[in-house]
Amino acid sequence: MNPKVDLYFEEGCGRCPLGGTPDCKVHNWTEEMAELRAIILDCGLDEEVKWSVPCYTFQGNNILILSAFKEYCCISFFKGALLQDAQGLLDKPGANTQAARLLRFTNLEEVSALKSTVEAYIYEAIEIEKAGLQVNFKKESEPIPEELQAKLEEDPVLKTAFEALTPGRQRGYLLYFLAPKQSKTRTSRVEKYIPQILAGKGMHDR
Repeated sequence: MNPKVDLYFEEGCGRCPLGGTPDCKVHNWTEEMAELRAIILDCGLDEEVKWSVPCYTFQGNNILILSAFKEYCCISFFKGALLQDAQGLLDKPGANTQAARLLRFTNLEEVSALKSTVEAYIYEAIEIEKAGLQVNFKKESEPIPEELQAKLEEDPVLKTAFEALTPGRQRGYLLYFLAPKQSKTRTSRVEKYIPQILAGKGMHDR
């Protein structure tokens, strides 16, 4: 176990205003995430902290992240679209998501009941990485400003949060980010609203 991940379970990711407070979403799923952490580590993955959340790797390659949200906690597979998912348990974070897939949990009983399935999915994800398989990305139909795209590529947690927004909220951000002519201004707008996106809110939500 990585001590930096212990700190995540105590204080959260610290990337939204709730971080480090009793209201942080990580405290809603203490038992569930502890059990998921144990299952993941038993599968032989290395435990790191990336993008301020627990990230699990195989030979230096990202396999999955463990995250807490308001309504659920989840395992997010980086190349989840390549998993067979015979039981149909994986969800897209958003309608336009191409690679990542979420395995959501809302109580400890679900984690216990799906333990063998979670292990099977993790082992399959490792084999996908060993084989060097890649997701074939399709061109997005909606324009995304390059400043936002760069942030999404750097930060899978932000990408998951943005893709989980409703289409209307996504469009509101895109129109606002695209409006300025100067890249510096677009970047400033993106950075200003990252905490709002991570909180699952639209531009005008409070």
